[in-house]
Amino acid sequence: MRVDDRVRSCIELIGDLVIRNDPLGPRTTYRVGGPAALFVEIVDEESLERVAGAVQASGIEVLVIGNGSNLLVADAGFSGLVVHLGGVYDDLVIDEELGLIGAGGAVAYPVLARRSVASGVGGLEWAVGIPGSVGGAVAMNAGGHGSETESNLIRARVVDLNQASDGWYGPADLVCAYRSTNVGCNQIVLEARLHGVPGEAQAELLEEIVKWRRLHQPGGRNCGSVFTNPAGDSAGRFIEAAGLKGLRLGSAQVSAKHANFIQVDSSGSADDVKALIDLVREKVARAAGVELVTELRMVGFGS
Repeated sequence: MRVDDRVRSCIELIGDLVIRNDPLGPRTTYRVGGPAALFVEIVDEESLERVAGAVQASGIEVLVIGNGSNLLVADAGFSGLVVHLGGVYDDLVIDEELGLIGAGGAVAYPVLARRSVASGVGGLEWAVGIPGSVGGAVAMNAGGHGSETESNLIRARVVDLNQASDGWYGPADLVCAYRSTNVGCNQIVLEARLHGVPGEAQAELLEEIVKWRRLHQPGGRNCGSVFTNPAGDSAGRFIEAAGLKGLRLGSAQVSAKHANFIQVDSSGSADDVKALIDLVREKVARAAGVELVTELRMVGFGS
């Protein structure tokens, strides 16, 4: 089935839930990039079933997005179906006595961190610095400040839209590693169960993390760290050592504040960001013999 036929089939099967030619840039922290051919928000089990059925029947390419904090969409856009969570998947329940947290995949990680601390549950203060959603954090094993999601994760409910599988999986099942899991592009993390430490919330630590990030990391239009850190070292150090801090290419620039951040102008281009990423990788490889690996997910740029 051709791409256009898959799109038409999806529209017929999903019906009034689907949006055509939806601008994706505003749904990412870069705020640049082209539209999605189709966009749908899954808000409950009924809409989940309808979307999964359409994906399986049409074979359309799927892109699952959360808060778009680790995503760069090409200026040409995405020719498939973008899936986003909302509705009942934005619920958050905290058991203060046991330190257990039930969170929908749409819950923002900073919200989870702050509400956990407000409830007296510690151990997740570090998550206030992760701008993504719970679903996205599980899918990429997001982390920072010496912690990562798998350390707090008990299990997560993952649905494969393409194969109609639906189950709960622990960190070992998800093959959690540094900034990665085995969650695929057709899979969506609907819910997660996490554990904290009852009665040991550290509000001061949470605010210290917020202040540290404001002091050491740039604001504006960026996705956070672009590259994963090489073992025992820092991607930012290699980029700075290669003399690339502040390097500009078109509307994109390596941050002068933190070399592992790439910012883009308000009227900028996603393709400029991609070109600068490629240039940084090439120059670091030449200067240090190190092949930097992107933490950022890039969509619509072809091979």
